[in-house]
Amino acid sequence: MASLASFDRKRGAGRPGIAGVDEAGRGPLCGPVVAGAVLLDAGFYGEAAWVRKLAGANDSKKLSPEKRSELRARIAEMHAEGKLRAVWAEASVLEISAHNILGATRMAMARCIAQLAQGPLAALFPAAGTEGELFGRTEERNILVLVDGLPLRPFAWAHESVKGGDGKSLAIALASIVAKVERDRMLVELDARYPAYGFARHKGYGTPDHIEALRRLGPCPEHRELFVRGILAGDDPPPESLDSEFSFE
Repeated sequence: MASLASFDRKRGAGRPGIAGVDEAGRGPLCGPVVAGAVLLDAGFYGEAAWVRKLAGANDSKKLSPEKRSELRARIAEMHAEGKLRAVWAEASVLEISAHNILGATRMAMARCIAQLAQGPLAALFPAAGTEGELFGRTEERNILVLVDGLPLRPFAWAHESVKGGDGKSLAIALASIVAKVERDRMLVELDARYPAYGFARHKGYGTPDHIEALRRLGPCPEHRELFVRGILAGDDPPPESLDSEFSFE
């Protein structure tokens, strides 16, 4: 935990704050892709009690569902108290179909940053250049946007990428928790609408029971057509769809 905060302090030295951005749900066979973003101002890292309140924060895939839920509740509480800002956004199954999963992920992430870049903070979130070429070139007066993974091209907002950032940066780790918990909640809600598929259990990933139900019942409106086409034809699911992100309970 201390190392995650130390990473942010070093990476964002001289900046007014850091916004961490991450996603959940790129690999599943159904449901939206969800992005989370958490903004921590520079003073946050100097408040030891605030940092301690988020003890245990890490890459959401490394946390149990119970720990993720606990931390998500603390993030929400601190957001309500004005100690940080936490937002999330989705890109729908229709948008995934229209823009592919990478394009839809960029859309969800951009929507998150747009929520943060409101009011007096708007000027601190610079847009990328017209070709989306501005990566890691923001001035020190601007909030540093850190995105987990590789640079996003094209993307509306200037940012820096951190490979494995959800296990290195506190801001990104918190964003990953927000995205994961919110997407899991949405899959539980989908389970109530389509109970035969077991969405509440596997969260949309390509588990054997999900594949069996899909082949037996056919897809529901929330299945990603491009993701399930091969499975319905008898192919094995792609490896990324099998990554449960430790969703099982």
